This record gives sequence, structure tokens and C-alpha cells, in this order.
Amino acid sequence: MIRTTQERAQSSLQQHVHGYALPVIAAGVILGILYWARVVFITLFISVIFALILEPFVSALIRLRLPRPLATLMVGILAALGLYFGGVAASNQLSGLANDVPEFRDNLAGFVTGVTDRIQNIENATSRLLIPARKAEPAPPPPPPARSHRKRREPEPATPTPGIGAAVPGAPGTTSIPEVRIHQDRSLFSDYLYPRLGTLYEFLLMASFVPFLVYFMLSWRDHIYRSFLRFFEGPDRVAAARSLEGVAEMARAFVVGNFVIGLFLAAVSWTAFAALHIPYPFVVGLLSGFLSLAPYIGMPLAVVPPVLAALASGEPSGIILGSVVVVLILHVVAMNVLYPKIVGARVHLNPLVVTFSLMFFGFMWNAAGLVLAIPITAGIKAVCDNVAGLRPYGRFLGD
Repeated sequence: MIRTTQERAQSSLQQHVHGYALPVIAAGVILGILYWARVVFITLFISVIFALILEPFVSALIRLRLPRPLATLMVGILAALGLYFGGVAASNQLSGLANDVPEFRDNLAGFVTGVTDRIQNIENATSRLLIPARKAEPAPPPPPPARSHRKRREPEPATPTPGIGAAVPGAPGTTSIPEVRIHQDRSLFSDYLYPRLGTLYEFLLMASFVPFLVYFMLSWRDHIYRSFLRFFEGPDRVAAARSLEGVAEMARAFVVGNFVIGLFLAAVSWTAFAALHIPYPFVVGLLSGFLSLAPYIGMPLAVVPPVLAALASGEPSGIILGSVVVVLILHVVAMNVLYPKIVGARVHLNPLVVTFSLMFFGFMWNAAGLVLAIPITAGIKAVCDNVAGLRPYGRFLGD
């Protein structure tokens, strides 16, 4: 009887261990695949984001009785033209910025020197106030030199020291050591460019797939949706359909909403910076508008481009203060008025989950992971909210 109870306890323990071991192993395999094939997944998720941004325009053309492939092609051509003209405008301003780099560098160096001098003057004034001045006391006379009764020795003639590689004459067992010389024959190509050619080729290869993926995601959307649901039967199919709808709604609300808010902030910032005579307002406004959407640190990041541009061009302090006020007002309006209305109540993630997802995907996929972290986490939460067995995890991820 005792052995039977022990055997049952051991079998129960083994079942628990197996029950926990399999999910841990599966999670490790998934993480390994995500890291090993990160370029493929980054390309896929970026294509999904572009498809979600363009889907409302495709749907608008479909309502005008256009077939989906033709509507997708037209929207894709218009989007490519928009990116082209935006890139031309940005490149023109960046070329002008490159010509003005020496002047900007001198202005920034003068500003930094002035700030350093002011800080040094403040430190000196503070030290004079806090540390009382001491009266100068006469220095004591130096002690008389001690007399030595020893005889002064005559200096011996210096003998040449044998250099490296020279044998000491007469020393038994010595061998000549050849002089070591370092030859630096590496070129710029082998040191800097060649190791990065593989990364550049990989980036260009994956970027070339994005237009095709976006087109097929939009043109074959209905077929992919129906084919995916055929993997499930009965109640599972209903749960899968709800999960897909929840993911699409949440991702579209987050991605499209942030994109629209970023465009609004960029346009208003561009106009305001041009009115304040900040140099290169298009590039500065575009950077400031989209940096303002970064979680937690959006406001400080959005202030950096206009302040640096104003400092580098030697603008007065009033212009710098005006640019900071503009960024502050736009950020407050966007986060408290536009964000709740456009993004809405569909995306609810608690701050701990947002911070961990940024840290995790930033470690896994570097800068691209920081951009994709919140949309991916929001999609996972949408799946958990629509699957009965995963709803506790959805509540954990929510706010």
C-alpha cells in the first residue's frame, strides 16, 4: 500500500514536470526562431504595418466599384509616389544641411564653450562665498642644506645600451632577437566596408520583398482570411474569426492612429518651425512629430531636433524657447485629445507590459524591435481576449 502511494506521488510529480517542461521547451524554441530568423520576421511585420495603413484607402476604392487588385495597385502607386516626393524633399534639405555642417559645428562649439564658461564662473563665485579667504602668511625660510663629509665620486663614462635584437658581446648563451615591426596593410575596404556588405545586401534583399508582400496581403486579403478559417472547426472557427477581427481592429487602431497623429504633428510642427525661422523645418518637423509618439520619452525626444537646429544656426534664445513651447503644446494636445479619440479604447496595455515588451523586442530585433514591440504585444492581447482559455492572460496584459 505504501509503495502504491509512493508510485502515485512519483507519477503525479512526473506529470507536473512534463506539463511544465513542454511549454518551457516550446517557448525556448520559439524565441530561438524569432532571433535566428529576425530579418524575415521584421520584414513580415513591417509589411503587415504598411498593409494596415493602406487598407482604408483600398476599401474606399472598393466602395467605388473597383476590383480589389486594381484598387490595391492604384493605392500602391500613389503611396510610392508620395514616398518618392517626400524623399526628394528630405534629400534636398539634407544636402543643404551637409553644406552648412561646418558653420553649425562652429556655432555649437561656441555655445558649449559659453555654457562651460558660465558654469565655471558660477563654481568660482560659489567657492568664494562658501570658503572664506585666508590671510597670506609668510612662508617659513627653507632649511640650510646639509653638508656631506663624503667624497664626491667622479661620474663613470656611459656605456651604450644594446638595443633590441643586438647580442651582448661576450655573454654566453645569448642569441639575437629580431626586431618586431608591425605592418598595417589593411585598407578601408577590408576593415570597414567588407564586413558590412553582407548586412547591407541582407537589408536590401529583404526590403525588396516589402512591396510585393504588401500588394499580395491587400489584394488576396479575402482569400487568405477564408483559407485561414478552414484550419478550424466548430467553436474553434468562431474563436479564430473573432481573434482575427480583434487583432485587425486593434492593430489598425494603433498603427493607423499613430500614423495619422504623427502626420498631423509633423505638418503642424513644420509650419510652426518655418514661422520661427528654424532651419530645415521639413526634416526637423518630421522628426519631431514622429518622435513625439515614442512611449514615455516622446516629449524629450521631440524637443531635441528643433533645439539642436536652432542652436546650430545661432538663433536667439527666444526662438529656442518658442520651439520648446510649440513641441510641448502639440505633445499635450496629441496625447490627451487626439490619441484617445483616434486610437480609442481598443489598445489597453499596462505600463509594465509596455516597458517589458520594448526591452524584450529591442534586445531581440534592435531598433526595429522598438518600433514593432507595442503592435505585436497589442495583437497578442487581442488573441488572448477572444480565446476563452487565454482570457486571464489578456486581463494581465491589459490596464
